[in-house]
Amino acid sequence: MDTSEVFGAARPVVGMVHLPALPGAPRYDREGGRDRLHAAARRDAERLAEGGVDAVMVENFGDAPFYPDDVPKHVVAELTTLARTVKEASGLPVGVNVLRNDGGAAVGAAAAAGADFVRVNVHVGARVTDQGIVEGKAHETARLRERIDADVRLLADVDVKHSAPLASESFEAESLAESAERGLADGVVVSGARTGRATPLDTVEDAVERRDALELDTPVFVGSGVTADTVGDLLRVADGVVVGTALKEGGGTTNPVSVGRVEELVAAADRVR
Repeated sequence: MDTSEVFGAARPVVGMVHLPALPGAPRYDREGGRDRLHAAARRDAERLAEGGVDAVMVENFGDAPFYPDDVPKHVVAELTTLARTVKEASGLPVGVNVLRNDGGAAVGAAAAAGADFVRVNVHVGARVTDQGIVEGKAHETARLRERIDADVRLLADVDVKHSAPLASESFEAESLAESAERGLADGVVVSGARTGRATPLDTVEDAVERRDALELDTPVFVGSGVTADTVGDLLRVADGVVVGTALKEGGGTTNPVSVGRVEELVAAADRVR
């Protein structure tokens, strides 16, 4: 995958829109309603664009506890409309991640909203998570993308955060190879153990080294813990970064996006791009 073609930049910075709880989730704010959801999504999308990110990803972060792999239809509908709001507000390439692991819903919502890419946390293999054992459904997600003619790229996590391997091994070359070659992922994401937790540089280096050894044309993204202090070192190795917590006011994951924090991180990224 050519990142410049999809994201409009080589080694792109992708900013996160962490949505509040959607209707039906335990923490949904009935008083604020859907107008509040769209206002929050629009605000963060506009601030990310103003700060200079190359793309935006939207996910139902506030919906905990998450459905393991099949979210209700109303969630897909809400995410579709919100992704469209983010697309219109930012004017940037937009991605969709449906937590915890509904790749089919992400592909469908992205296609309907005119979005450009999706992220799937467990695309191949299986992981132990707080939702139980989550299994990859690459066979379904890849076929759905073809069936509905969805022109969206697919980013798949390797050793995804908030999970542990079902087998005794952790990160291996085969996990990356299977995502890209057998799962038909267009890019892979490596991350730290939890949301906002730093992704070790040696983990990124290992992933890129293994990708190159396998002669794969698969971009490697860093998916957690990226800050203005670390983005330079990470982008000297990785092909892109996905940033959420570090771009929020006070560094709080659920806080509004801070334009100043976005500008600081993008400036640090630009120094090595």
